[in-house]
Amino acid sequence: MKKTIRRVAVWVAACCAAQAAFAQLTLEACWHAARENYPLVKQFDLIERSREFALANASKGYLPQLGISGKVSYQSDVTKMPFTIPGIEFGLDKDQYQAVVELNQTLWDGGAIRQRKKEASVQADVQREQLEVNLYALRERVNQLYFGILLLDAQLVQNGLLQEQLARNHAQVEACMEQGLATGADLDAVRVEQLNARQAEAELSVSRKAYLETLGLLTGQEYADGERLARPADAERPSGELRRPELSLYASRRRHLDVQEKTLDSRLMPRLSLFAQGAYGDPGLNMLKGGFEPYYVAGVRLSWNIGSLYTRKNDKQLLDAGRQDIHVQETAFRLENRMEAMGRRRAVERLDTLMKRDDELIQLRVNIRRAAEAKVAEGELTVTEMLREVTAENQARQAKALHEIQRLQALYDLKYLLND
Repeated sequence: MKKTIRRVAVWVAACCAAQAAFAQLTLEACWHAARENYPLVKQFDLIERSREFALANASKGYLPQLGISGKVSYQSDVTKMPFTIPGIEFGLDKDQYQAVVELNQTLWDGGAIRQRKKEASVQADVQREQLEVNLYALRERVNQLYFGILLLDAQLVQNGLLQEQLARNHAQVEACMEQGLATGADLDAVRVEQLNARQAEAELSVSRKAYLETLGLLTGQEYADGERLARPADAERPSGELRRPELSLYASRRRHLDVQEKTLDSRLMPRLSLFAQGAYGDPGLNMLKGGFEPYYVAGVRLSWNIGSLYTRKNDKQLLDAGRQDIHVQETAFRLENRMEAMGRRRAVERLDTLMKRDDELIQLRVNIRRAAEAKVAEGELTVTEMLREVTAENQARQAKALHEIQRLQALYDLKYLLND
Protein backbone atom coordinates (compact mmCIF):
# COMPACT_ATOMS: atom_id res chain seq x y z
CA MET A 1 0.00 0.00 0.00
CA LYS A 2 2.83 2.40 0.89
CA LYS A 3 4.56 1.64 -2.42
CA THR A 4 1.34 2.41 -4.30
CA ILE A 5 0.94 5.72 -2.48
CA ARG A 6 4.57 6.57 -3.18
CA ARG A 7 4.14 5.83 -6.89
CA VAL A 8 1.02 7.95 -7.06
CA ALA A 9 2.83 10.81 -5.32
CA VAL A 10 5.74 10.56 -7.75
CA TRP A 11 3.33 10.50 -10.71
CA VAL A 12 1.43 13.55 -9.42
CA ALA A 13 4.69 15.43 -8.84
CA ALA A 14 5.85 14.57 -12.35
CA CYS A 15 2.54 15.74 -13.84
CA CYS A 16 2.71 19.01 -11.90
CA ALA A 17 6.27 19.59 -13.05
CA ALA A 18 5.31 18.87 -16.66
CA GLN A 19 2.31 21.19 -16.39
CA ALA A 20 4.46 23.95 -14.90
CA ALA A 21 6.98 23.55 -17.69
CA PHE A 22 4.20 23.56 -20.28
CA ALA A 23 2.67 26.69 -18.74
CA GLN A 24 5.89 28.65 -19.08
CA LEU A 25 5.57 31.85 -21.05
CA THR A 26 7.38 31.81 -24.40
CA LEU A 27 8.82 34.61 -26.49
CA GLU A 28 6.72 33.63 -29.53
CA ALA A 29 3.54 33.71 -27.44
CA CYS A 30 4.41 37.24 -26.28
CA TRP A 31 4.96 38.35 -29.88
CA HIS A 32 1.55 37.04 -30.87
CA ALA A 33 -0.22 38.46 -27.80
CA ALA A 34 1.36 41.90 -28.24
CA ARG A 35 0.27 42.02 -31.88
CA GLU A 36 -3.29 40.94 -31.10
CA ASN A 37 -3.56 43.31 -28.12
CA TYR A 38 -2.19 46.41 -29.86
CA PRO A 39 -5.05 48.81 -30.77
CA LEU A 40 -3.73 49.41 -34.30
CA VAL A 41 -4.41 45.79 -35.27
CA LYS A 42 -8.09 46.72 -35.60
CA GLN A 43 -7.16 48.90 -38.56
CA PHE A 44 -6.69 45.79 -40.73
CA ASP A 45 -10.44 45.28 -40.80
CA LEU A 46 -11.05 48.99 -41.38
CA ILE A 47 -8.62 49.01 -44.32
CA GLU A 48 -10.31 46.04 -45.96
CA ARG A 49 -13.76 47.55 -45.46
CA SER A 50 -12.55 50.84 -46.96
CA ARG A 51 -11.12 48.93 -49.92
CA GLU A 52 -14.47 47.20 -50.52
CA PHE A 53 -16.40 50.48 -50.31
CA ALA A 54 -13.98 52.26 -52.66
CA LEU A 55 -14.13 49.43 -55.23
CA ALA A 56 -17.92 49.31 -55.02
CA ASN A 57 -18.17 53.08 -55.53
CA ALA A 58 -15.81 52.96 -58.52
CA SER A 59 -17.79 50.09 -60.10
CA LYS A 60 -20.96 52.18 -59.90
CA GLY A 61 -19.47 54.38 -62.61
CA TYR A 62 -20.74 51.79 -65.12
CA LEU A 63 -24.33 52.26 -63.95
CA PRO A 64 -26.64 54.68 -65.79
CA GLN A 65 -26.28 58.20 -64.45
CA LEU A 66 -29.45 60.25 -63.95
CA GLY A 67 -29.42 64.03 -63.90
CA ILE A 68 -32.15 66.63 -63.43
CA SER A 69 -31.85 70.27 -64.40
CA GLY A 70 -34.11 73.26 -64.89
CA LYS A 71 -33.74 76.68 -66.44
CA VAL A 72 -35.68 79.93 -66.52
CA SER A 73 -34.29 82.66 -68.76
CA TYR A 74 -35.14 86.01 -70.28
CA GLN A 75 -33.68 87.04 -73.63
CA SER A 76 -33.13 90.52 -74.92
CA ASP A 77 -34.19 89.40 -78.37
CA VAL A 78 -35.74 86.35 -80.06
CA THR A 79 -35.64 84.74 -83.46
CA LYS A 80 -37.71 86.64 -86.06
CA MET A 81 -38.72 85.88 -89.61
CA PRO A 82 -37.01 88.12 -92.17
CA PHE A 83 -40.34 88.66 -93.87
CA THR A 84 -44.00 89.11 -92.95
CA ILE A 85 -47.03 87.24 -94.17
CA PRO A 86 -50.23 89.23 -94.38
CA GLY A 87 -52.79 88.05 -91.86
CA ILE A 88 -50.25 85.93 -89.91
CA GLU A 89 -48.47 87.11 -86.78
CA PHE A 90 -45.46 85.24 -85.51
CA GLY A 91 -43.22 85.89 -82.50
CA LEU A 92 -41.47 84.08 -79.65
CA ASP A 93 -41.66 85.07 -76.02
CA LYS A 94 -38.51 86.52 -74.54
CA ASP A 95 -39.06 84.56 -71.30
CA GLN A 96 -38.33 80.81 -71.67
CA TYR A 97 -38.69 77.82 -69.34
CA GLN A 98 -37.17 74.37 -69.42
CA ALA A 99 -37.05 71.26 -67.13
CA VAL A 100 -34.85 68.35 -68.27
CA VAL A 101 -34.29 64.80 -67.08
CA GLU A 102 -31.16 63.25 -68.65
CA LEU A 103 -29.99 59.63 -68.52
CA ASN A 104 -26.37 58.82 -69.44
CA GLN A 105 -24.89 55.36 -69.97
CA THR A 106 -21.11 55.12 -70.29
CA LEU A 107 -19.95 52.94 -73.17
CA TRP A 108 -16.24 53.66 -72.93
CA ASP A 109 -14.40 55.96 -70.54
CA GLY A 110 -10.82 55.36 -71.65
CA GLY A 111 -10.14 53.09 -68.65
CA ALA A 112 -10.82 55.78 -66.02
CA ILE A 113 -13.08 53.57 -63.88
CA ARG A 114 -10.67 50.65 -64.11
CA GLN A 115 -7.83 52.88 -62.98
CA ARG A 116 -9.87 54.24 -60.06
CA LYS A 117 -10.45 50.67 -58.89
CA LYS A 118 -6.76 49.82 -59.19
CA GLU A 119 -5.77 52.96 -57.34
CA ALA A 120 -8.20 52.23 -54.51
CA SER A 121 -6.87 48.68 -54.19
CA VAL A 122 -3.21 49.70 -54.26
CA GLN A 123 -3.84 52.51 -51.77
CA ALA A 124 -5.32 49.95 -49.38
CA ASP A 125 -2.23 47.77 -49.90
CA VAL A 126 0.02 50.69 -48.96
CA GLN A 127 -1.98 51.33 -45.78
CA ARG A 128 -1.88 47.64 -44.90
CA GLU A 129 1.89 47.39 -45.41
CA GLN A 130 2.43 50.53 -43.32
CA LEU A 131 0.40 48.94 -40.54
CA GLU A 132 2.50 45.77 -40.81
CA VAL A 133 5.63 47.90 -40.34
CA ASN A 134 4.17 49.53 -37.22
CA LEU A 135 3.13 46.20 -35.72
CA TYR A 136 6.45 44.54 -36.54
CA ALA A 137 8.21 47.13 -34.38
CA LEU A 138 6.39 45.61 -31.38
CA ARG A 139 8.66 42.57 -31.59
CA GLU A 140 11.70 44.66 -30.66
CA ARG A 141 9.93 46.06 -27.59
CA VAL A 142 8.83 42.57 -26.55
CA ASN A 143 12.39 41.28 -27.04
CA GLN A 144 13.82 43.98 -24.79
CA LEU A 145 11.37 43.26 -21.99
CA TYR A 146 11.53 39.46 -22.33
CA PHE A 147 15.31 39.21 -22.34
CA GLY A 148 15.50 41.82 -19.59
CA ILE A 149 13.40 39.52 -17.40
CA LEU A 150 15.53 36.51 -18.35
CA LEU A 151 18.65 38.42 -17.33
CA LEU A 152 17.09 39.37 -14.00
CA ASP A 153 16.10 35.72 -13.48
CA ALA A 154 19.68 34.63 -14.10
CA GLN A 155 20.94 37.23 -11.65
CA LEU A 156 18.42 36.08 -9.05
CA VAL A 157 19.63 32.49 -9.45
CA GLN A 158 23.22 33.55 -8.94
CA ASN A 159 22.16 35.68 -5.99
CA GLY A 160 20.54 32.61 -4.44
CA LEU A 161 23.75 30.63 -4.93
CA LEU A 162 25.71 33.47 -3.32
CA GLN A 163 23.42 33.51 -0.31
CA GLU A 164 23.83 29.75 0.07
CA GLN A 165 27.58 30.16 -0.06
CA LEU A 166 27.50 32.97 2.48
CA ALA A 167 25.34 30.82 4.77
CA ARG A 168 28.02 28.13 4.63
CA ASN A 169 30.68 30.75 5.31
CA HIS A 170 28.64 31.99 8.26
CA ALA A 171 28.56 28.49 9.72
CA GLN A 172 32.29 28.09 9.06
CA VAL A 173 33.16 31.35 10.84
CA GLU A 174 31.02 30.33 13.81
CA ALA A 175 32.97 27.08 13.98
CA CYS A 176 36.23 29.01 13.80
CA MET A 177 35.06 31.28 16.64
CA GLU A 178 34.56 28.23 18.82
CA GLN A 179 38.16 27.26 18.08
CA GLY A 180 39.42 30.79 18.67
CA LEU A 181 40.43 31.27 15.03
CA ALA A 182 37.86 34.05 14.32
CA THR A 183 36.28 36.95 16.13
CA GLY A 184 32.86 38.52 16.30
CA ALA A 185 34.01 41.15 13.82
CA ASP A 186 34.68 38.38 11.28
CA LEU A 187 31.15 37.07 11.78
CA ASP A 188 29.77 40.61 11.35
CA ALA A 189 31.67 40.89 8.04
CA VAL A 190 29.90 37.77 6.78
CA ARG A 191 26.54 39.15 7.96
CA VAL A 192 27.19 42.39 6.09
CA GLU A 193 27.71 40.44 2.87
CA GLN A 194 24.55 38.46 3.57
CA LEU A 195 22.58 41.68 4.02
CA ASN A 196 24.05 43.08 0.81
CA ALA A 197 22.99 39.92 -1.04
CA ARG A 198 19.45 40.18 0.35
CA GLN A 199 19.24 43.84 -0.66
CA ALA A 200 20.43 42.96 -4.15
CA GLU A 201 17.79 40.23 -4.29
CA ALA A 202 15.07 42.73 -3.32
CA GLU A 203 16.21 45.21 -5.97
CA LEU A 204 16.30 42.51 -8.63
CA SER A 205 12.82 41.30 -7.64
CA VAL A 206 11.36 44.80 -7.85
CA SER A 207 12.95 45.35 -11.27
CA ARG A 208 11.63 42.01 -12.48
CA LYS A 209 8.12 42.90 -11.34
CA ALA A 210 8.28 46.22 -13.18
CA TYR A 211 9.48 44.53 -16.38
CA LEU A 212 6.77 41.87 -16.07
CA GLU A 213 4.04 44.47 -15.53
CA THR A 214 5.19 46.40 -18.61
CA LEU A 215 5.20 43.19 -20.64
CA GLY A 216 1.69 42.48 -19.37
CA LEU A 217 0.47 45.90 -20.53
CA LEU A 218 2.00 45.33 -23.95
CA THR A 219 0.50 41.87 -24.38
CA GLY A 220 -2.79 42.55 -22.62
CA GLN A 221 -2.14 39.76 -20.09
CA GLU A 222 -1.94 39.68 -16.31
CA TYR A 223 1.15 37.88 -15.08
CA ALA A 224 1.77 36.81 -11.52
CA ASP A 225 5.05 37.81 -9.85
CA GLY A 226 6.24 34.22 -10.06
CA GLU A 227 5.51 33.87 -13.79
CA ARG A 228 8.29 31.81 -15.34
CA LEU A 229 9.65 32.68 -18.75
CA ALA A 230 11.03 29.95 -20.98
CA ARG A 231 14.47 30.65 -22.35
CA PRO A 232 14.28 30.72 -26.18
CA ALA A 233 16.18 28.09 -28.11
CA ASP A 234 19.69 28.97 -29.17
CA ALA A 235 18.83 30.24 -32.65
CA GLU A 236 21.04 29.73 -35.64
CA ARG A 237 22.67 32.80 -37.07
CA PRO A 238 20.46 34.35 -39.77
CA SER A 239 21.51 33.87 -43.38
CA GLY A 240 21.71 37.60 -44.01
CA GLU A 241 18.81 37.97 -46.46
CA LEU A 242 16.67 40.99 -45.62
CA ARG A 243 12.92 40.28 -45.47
CA ARG A 244 11.62 43.18 -43.43
CA PRO A 245 8.02 44.45 -44.00
CA GLU A 246 9.46 47.86 -44.90
CA LEU A 247 10.55 46.41 -48.26
CA SER A 248 6.97 45.37 -49.04
CA LEU A 249 5.86 48.88 -48.11
CA TYR A 250 8.32 50.45 -50.55
CA ALA A 251 7.16 48.06 -53.30
CA SER A 252 3.49 48.94 -52.63
CA ARG A 253 4.26 52.65 -52.81
CA ARG A 254 5.98 52.14 -56.17
CA ARG A 255 2.97 50.24 -57.50
CA HIS A 256 0.76 53.09 -56.35
CA LEU A 257 2.83 55.56 -58.39
CA ASP A 258 2.65 53.27 -61.43
CA VAL A 259 -1.13 53.17 -61.19
CA GLN A 260 -1.25 56.96 -60.84
CA GLU A 261 0.85 57.30 -64.00
CA LYS A 262 -1.58 55.11 -65.96
CA THR A 263 -4.41 57.23 -64.58
CA LEU A 264 -2.78 60.22 -66.29
CA ASP A 265 -3.03 58.35 -69.60
CA SER A 266 -6.71 57.56 -69.04
CA ARG A 267 -7.48 61.26 -68.60
CA LEU A 268 -6.40 61.91 -72.19
CA MET A 269 -8.75 59.34 -73.69
CA PRO A 270 -12.12 60.31 -75.23
CA ARG A 271 -15.42 59.30 -73.61
CA LEU A 272 -18.28 57.61 -75.44
CA SER A 273 -21.76 57.33 -73.96
CA LEU A 274 -25.45 56.98 -74.74
CA PHE A 275 -27.84 59.66 -73.56
CA ALA A 276 -31.57 60.27 -73.45
CA GLN A 277 -33.24 63.51 -72.45
CA GLY A 278 -36.84 64.05 -71.53
CA ALA A 279 -37.90 67.68 -71.18
CA TYR A 280 -40.84 69.98 -70.69
CA GLY A 281 -40.54 73.60 -71.64
CA ASP A 282 -41.63 76.71 -73.43
CA PRO A 283 -40.73 76.66 -76.23
CA GLY A 284 -40.39 72.99 -77.16
CA LEU A 285 -38.25 71.64 -79.96
CA ASN A 286 -40.51 73.41 -82.45
CA MET A 287 -39.57 76.99 -81.72
CA LEU A 288 -42.16 78.29 -84.15
CA LYS A 289 -44.88 76.86 -81.97
CA GLY A 290 -45.30 78.70 -78.72
CA GLY A 291 -46.48 77.31 -75.40
CA PHE A 292 -45.38 74.52 -73.07
CA GLU A 293 -44.91 71.05 -74.50
CA PRO A 294 -42.96 67.89 -73.69
CA TYR A 295 -40.19 66.53 -75.91
CA TYR A 296 -37.26 64.10 -75.84
CA VAL A 297 -33.81 63.75 -77.40
CA ALA A 298 -31.68 60.57 -77.56
CA GLY A 299 -28.36 59.76 -79.12
CA VAL A 300 -24.66 58.99 -78.76
CA ARG A 301 -22.26 61.49 -77.21
CA LEU A 302 -18.50 61.65 -77.80
CA SER A 303 -16.45 63.97 -75.60
CA TRP A 304 -12.72 64.54 -75.45
CA ASN A 305 -11.21 66.85 -72.86
CA ILE A 306 -7.52 67.43 -73.51
CA GLY A 307 -7.07 70.00 -70.75
CA SER A 308 -4.89 67.54 -68.78
CA LEU A 309 -2.19 68.03 -71.42
CA TYR A 310 -1.36 71.35 -69.78
CA THR A 311 -0.25 69.68 -66.53
CA ARG A 312 0.78 66.23 -67.83
CA LYS A 313 4.52 66.99 -67.91
CA ASN A 314 4.55 68.37 -64.37
CA ASP A 315 2.39 65.48 -63.12
CA LYS A 316 4.85 62.93 -64.53
CA GLN A 317 7.77 64.80 -62.98
CA LEU A 318 6.01 64.71 -59.62
CA LEU A 319 5.61 60.93 -59.93
CA ASP A 320 9.29 60.58 -60.87
CA ALA A 321 10.23 62.65 -57.83
CA GLY A 322 8.09 60.32 -55.71
CA ARG A 323 9.92 57.27 -57.08
CA GLN A 324 13.29 58.87 -56.35
CA ASP A 325 12.17 59.66 -52.82
CA ILE A 326 11.14 56.03 -52.25
CA HIS A 327 14.48 54.87 -53.65
CA VAL A 328 16.38 57.18 -51.29
CA GLN A 329 14.36 56.01 -48.29
CA GLU A 330 14.86 52.33 -49.14
CA THR A 331 18.59 52.81 -49.72
CA ALA A 332 18.96 54.56 -46.36
CA PHE A 333 16.93 51.84 -44.65
CA ARG A 334 19.07 49.06 -46.14
CA LEU A 335 22.25 50.86 -45.11
CA GLU A 336 21.08 51.43 -41.54
CA ASN A 337 19.92 47.83 -41.35
CA ARG A 338 23.26 46.49 -42.59
CA MET A 339 25.16 48.57 -40.06
CA GLU A 340 22.94 47.43 -37.18
CA ALA A 341 23.13 43.80 -38.32
CA MET A 342 26.91 44.02 -38.52
CA GLY A 343 27.01 45.36 -34.97
CA ARG A 344 24.85 42.46 -33.75
CA ARG A 345 27.05 39.91 -35.54
CA ARG A 346 30.19 41.37 -33.97
CA ALA A 347 28.47 41.32 -30.59
CA VAL A 348 27.71 37.62 -31.00
CA GLU A 349 31.33 36.93 -31.98
CA ARG A 350 32.63 38.91 -29.00
CA LEU A 351 30.32 37.08 -26.60
CA ASP A 352 31.32 33.72 -28.08
CA THR A 353 34.91 34.58 -27.28
CA LEU A 354 34.07 35.65 -23.73
CA MET A 355 31.95 32.58 -23.05
CA LYS A 356 34.82 30.28 -23.99
CA ARG A 357 36.70 31.66 -20.98
CA ASP A 358 33.79 32.00 -18.53
CA ASP A 359 33.76 28.37 -17.34
CA GLU A 360 37.53 28.38 -16.93
CA LEU A 361 37.42 31.61 -14.94
CA ILE A 362 34.63 30.29 -12.72
CA GLN A 363 36.55 27.07 -12.00
CA LEU A 364 39.65 29.05 -11.09
CA ARG A 365 37.61 31.31 -8.82
CA VAL A 366 36.03 28.25 -7.16
CA ASN A 367 39.51 26.80 -6.50
CA ILE A 368 40.73 30.10 -5.08
CA ARG A 369 37.66 30.46 -2.86
CA ARG A 370 37.98 26.92 -1.52
CA ALA A 371 41.65 27.48 -0.78
CA ALA A 372 40.74 30.70 1.05
CA GLU A 373 38.12 28.86 3.13
CA ALA A 374 40.69 26.21 4.05
CA LYS A 375 43.20 28.87 5.08
CA VAL A 376 40.57 30.60 7.22
CA ALA A 377 39.88 27.30 8.96
CA GLU A 378 43.61 27.01 9.67
CA GLY A 379 43.90 30.63 10.77
CA GLU A 380 46.20 31.57 7.89
CA LEU A 381 43.80 34.00 6.19
CA THR A 382 41.36 36.62 7.41
CA VAL A 383 37.63 36.32 6.84
CA THR A 384 37.65 39.62 4.93
CA GLU A 385 40.12 38.23 2.43
CA MET A 386 38.03 35.08 2.06
CA LEU A 387 34.89 37.15 1.42
CA ARG A 388 36.76 38.99 -1.29
CA GLU A 389 37.28 35.68 -3.08
CA VAL A 390 33.63 34.71 -2.55
CA THR A 391 32.55 37.99 -4.16
CA ALA A 392 34.98 37.47 -7.05
CA GLU A 393 33.54 34.01 -7.71
CA ASN A 394 30.00 35.42 -7.66
CA GLN A 395 31.00 38.13 -10.12
CA ALA A 396 32.45 35.51 -12.46
CA ARG A 397 29.21 33.56 -12.34
CA GLN A 398 27.17 36.72 -12.88
CA ALA A 399 29.35 37.56 -15.90
CA LYS A 400 28.70 34.12 -17.42
CA ALA A 401 24.94 34.44 -16.93
CA LEU A 402 25.05 37.94 -18.43
CA HIS A 403 27.05 36.78 -21.45
CA GLU A 404 24.65 33.90 -22.13
CA ILE A 405 21.56 36.13 -22.10
CA GLN A 406 23.31 38.89 -24.05
CA ARG A 407 24.38 36.45 -26.75
CA LEU A 408 20.88 35.02 -27.03
CA GLN A 409 19.38 38.49 -27.21
CA ALA A 410 21.91 39.55 -29.86
CA LEU A 411 20.91 36.56 -32.00
CA TYR A 412 17.21 37.36 -31.70
CA ASP A 413 17.88 41.05 -32.33
CA LEU A 414 19.67 39.99 -35.51
CA LYS A 415 16.69 37.83 -36.47
CA TYR A 416 14.46 40.85 -35.87
CA LEU A 417 16.63 43.12 -38.01
CA LEU A 418 16.46 40.71 -40.95
CA ASN A 419 13.04 39.18 -40.22
CA ASP A 420 14.69 35.79 -40.60
